[in-house]
Order: sequence, then C-alpha cells, then structure tokens
Amino acid sequence: MKQNRAGVTENISVSMPSELVSELRSRAGRRGLSSYITEAVRHQLAMDGLGEIVAAHEEEHGALTEQEVEAARRELFGEENTDRVERGAA
Repeated sequence: MKQNRAGVTENISVSMPSELVSELRSRAGRRGLSSYITEAVRHQLAMDGLGEIVAAHEEEHGALTEQEVEAARRELFGEENTDRVERGAA
C-alpha cells in the first residue's frame, strides 16, 4: 500500500475483455486508468447504495409510485435533466 493525495492506495489486478480495455484506455486519456476506474467504482458503489435504500424503502412501504420516482429524478438531476435521464442519456 502507498500513500497519495487520495489517501492510502493498494495495487490490485483485474481482468476484463480486451475490447473494454481498448475503449477504457481511449476514454481515460490524461487522467489515467487508475483515476478513471476509481471514479467508475465510486459511482457504482453509490448506485449500489441507492439500490439498497430503494429496496429497504419498498420493503417497508411498497413499490415506489411513478410520482415518487419523478420527484426523486427532479431532486437528483434537476427539472431540465429529467427527460434526458428517462432516455438514459444522463
């Protein structure tokens, strides 16, 4: 493990399909693979946590209504981005 501006880091090894590695390298650019992958993992962990919150809410209160989902989208993404989120462009 080593220390950097982001705190203690640890080297790991991951395997993924070659075509993903190629696209990853082209998209990571100057920020580098480690930074790009770190942000992707942070995002996925946040989405996993959000999924757990929704599941717990639905277990206690039943399925979310479309109105509740729309209100959450506006809260998270703002009114102007709601249509883009629905189409998967966020």
